[in-house]
Amino acid sequence: MPDQQLLRELQTPLKELYARQGDAAVIVLSAEGEVDFERIGCRVPLLQNDGKSLHAGLHPAAAGNGLMACSGELLLQSLITCAGTTVAAVATAMGFRIDRCEILAKGTMDFRGTMGVDRNVPVGIQQVDLLFRMTTSIDAEQAGKLVSLTERYCVVYQTLAASVAVSTDLELLPAAV
Repeated sequence: MPDQQLLRELQTPLKELYARQGDAAVIVLSAEGEVDFERIGCRVPLLQNDGKSLHAGLHPAAAGNGLMACSGELLLQSLITCAGTTVAAVATAMGFRIDRCEILAKGTMDFRGTMGVDRNVPVGIQQVDLLFRMTTSIDAEQAGKLVSLTERYCVVYQTLAASVAVSTDLELLPAAV
């Protein structure tokens, strides 16, 4: 059972800092991946975990210890893997030879929202920047078209860009006694 008092002790100094210095709460999460044109896919490094399963937890800016994956970084990795797979498929379909393509994503969020320090600050990532770094002989116009089509057909990109409706439900099960 998590220790409620310990969590308060860890988060209180951060909340106080964020209340005094709002810009200290603005954190840029990041992720990167490399497109695999041979398999039409994309590789991203594993975030912190135990080697058996992916464990997500609090980001250090929310009093996490940094030993577990941050869900915001996982979201960015999901975007990168989808965009990487899509760019590989589109490049292949268009007959473009891309020697190498790295994709970097940065997501900016203000932890005052997620920490409940300021109710006027949105919870979550407010800005995502995606960079395609390509080594290729195709020209800038072709590369621009490739990225444009990747944006158009990347499921995760389109889901984020559309601000899709999300619903929540609850099912309570009896606890074992």
